[in-house]
Amino acid sequence: MNILIADSGATKCEWCLLQNGKKKKVDTQGLSPYFLDVAGIGQVIQRELFPALKKVEVDVVYFYGTGLFSPDNQKMMKKAIQQAFPGAKVHVTHDLMGAAIGLCGTSKGVVSNLGTGSFSCYFDGKKIAKNSPGIGYVLGDEGSGAYLGRKVIQYYLYNTFDEELRYKFDAKYVTNRQEILENVYRKPLPNRYLASYTGFLAENRGHYMVENIIEDGLNDFFFVHLCKYQESWKLPIHFVGGVAYGFRDVVKELCHTYEFDLGNILQKPMDGLIKYHQSNLLK
Repeated sequence: MNILIADSGATKCEWCLLQNGKKKKVDTQGLSPYFLDVAGIGQVIQRELFPALKKVEVDVVYFYGTGLFSPDNQKMMKKAIQQAFPGAKVHVTHDLMGAAIGLCGTSKGVVSNLGTGSFSCYFDGKKIAKNSPGIGYVLGDEGSGAYLGRKVIQYYLYNTFDEELRYKFDAKYVTNRQEILENVYRKPLPNRYLASYTGFLAENRGHYMVENIIEDGLNDFFFVHLCKYQESWKLPIHFVGGVAYGFRDVVKELCHTYEFDLGNILQKPMDGLIKYHQSNLLK
């Protein structure tokens, strides 16, 4: 049986084909139902995924993706994937379940995703028993790449950065106020644009302003989301996503401050998803 697993955020989608005990991973752009329709999703799959699969017949697709808490979005995504793989059984659910399975397997735990966006949940080993739903980069996404990137832009446009950081920002991005506002308010995928500025934070660790942005942004996630769960003080808290992994030293320190038991910190949940689906195949 050939199984195709997908873990999709807003920025990037990671695919893994399981075929005869072998793994083949492919990256495409993210498949978000908020930014792509059925035709757009199909075009991405055709253009970016199919060439790598080389006409392999897929039997089952497990798709874990952003924006799929909505039943309507799930139907739309399932339709798009079913059209791309007409002979396959297609299972579609939200990326929170993907993160939970990837991090916890069949064990209980609190799961946090800090990538382009952010979300959290309590996983009871079988299902999402509680969750703190994301409300998007405009209203929420505390601790996410978009959240931290927005703060970088604020510091730049409000002239809060000191001379050293402003010089480094200008040298790296060669942009201006008009171009930034155009990207945020008029161009597509502003959340990805905002999240791209987390690279500036990663490159300037040690500067007190940079450290403040990172610590305050991640602390907002801990306070707004993780403190809502009684389970946070009883079970391991796992983290996944580029922001969590890139700033894992701050995540560890905040867990210590809040007296949380830190579990895994992974950049991606895919390896855990592969292990889970392979083990289910053997049952």
